[in-house]
Amino acid sequence: MKAHRIELSSRTSTMMAAIVLAALAIAAAVPPAFAAFPDKPVRWIVPSTPGGGTDTTTRIVAPKLSEILGQPVVVENRPGASGNIGVAIVAKAAPDGYTIGTCIASNASNVALQTNVPFDLTRDFAPITLLVTLPNVMLGHPSVPAKNIRELIALAKSKPGKLEYSSGGLGSIQHMSMELFLNMTGTKMLHVPYKATHPALMDAVSGYVPITIASTLTTLPLARAGRLNPFGVTSANRTAAAPDIPTIAEQGVPGYEAVQWFGVLAPAGTPREIVMKLHAALLRALQDPDVKKHFTTEGADITPSATPEEFGALIRTDVAKWARVVKEGGIKAQ
Repeated sequence: MKAHRIELSSRTSTMMAAIVLAALAIAAAVPPAFAAFPDKPVRWIVPSTPGGGTDTTTRIVAPKLSEILGQPVVVENRPGASGNIGVAIVAKAAPDGYTIGTCIASNASNVALQTNVPFDLTRDFAPITLLVTLPNVMLGHPSVPAKNIRELIALAKSKPGKLEYSSGGLGSIQHMSMELFLNMTGTKMLHVPYKATHPALMDAVSGYVPITIASTLTTLPLARAGRLNPFGVTSANRTAAAPDIPTIAEQGVPGYEAVQWFGVLAPAGTPREIVMKLHAALLRALQDPDVKKHFTTEGADITPSATPEEFGALIRTDVAKWARVVKEGGIKAQ
C-alpha cells in the first residue's frame, strides 16, 4: 500500500508539472495587445463570508497570484443567497480580466434547486481553472451494524426510508452527494438537514442521527479518534488526506463521484488571451510549495484544469447531474 501511494503521488506531480508547462507555453504566446495585462489591481470576488472554506481557499492562492502577476489581487467578500450574489457580480463585471471570482460545486446545485438564480452558470462566464477538490466522507455512528458501503446499502434496503442521515443543510453539496448515492443504489434514507455542518456531525457522534456526510476537513479527526466509522469517500479516487479510506465507487457503486470543488471564473466575453494568462498564473500559484502544503494539511486535493475548456466541461456536467438528482429525488428548496 505504501509503495502504491508513493507511485500515485509521483504520477500526480508529473501530471501537474506537464499541465503547468503547457499553460506557460500558451501564455508566452500572448499577443502584444494583451502583454501588459494586468497593469492595475485585479479584484477577486468570494461569494461567501470571511473564514469559510471558499474564502480560505481563495486567500491561500491570492497572494501567490499577486506575486506572479506583479499586481495586487484584492479579495472581496460578497456573500448572500447561497453564493449567488457574489457570482452574479462577476457575471455583470466588465469582461477585461480585472474581475474574477471563486465558484464552487454548490453553485452548480443551486441552479437546479433554486428558481431565481440571476445568471446562467454555463453561459455567463469564461471558466479559467479548477483549483482544488475537497471530498466528502460518508460515516456512521459505531453502533451502526454496517461497516462499509456494501453493508450500508444492504442495511438501507432492509429498512427503506427508516435510516436517518444528517447534512449541513438542504441543497448543500453534502446533501446532494447523499441523494446521488441513494439514487444510484436504489435505496432510501430520511434526510435530517441542519443549518450547519458542526451540529450535524455532533448529533452523528452522539448517535442521535446515526449516518452523516461531510468534508474530509471536518470528518477525518472524528474518524481517526474512532468516534465515527468512515464508510467511504465520495471522490473518484482515494484522497491523499486519507488513502486508507476506500472510495464509494470502488465498493460497488461504479461511476459515483460527488465532491466540493473550488474554481475561478471571469465574465463571459473576457478575451481568451487574458483567460489563458490568468490560467497559467493560477497553475503556477498552485505549484508553490507553501500553497501545496497548506491545501494538503486541509485535506484538499490540488486538481488544476489542463485548459479552461476542461473546467467549463466540469461545470456543465455538474449542472446537469444535480438537475437530474433534484428532479428524481423530488427535492424542493425551503
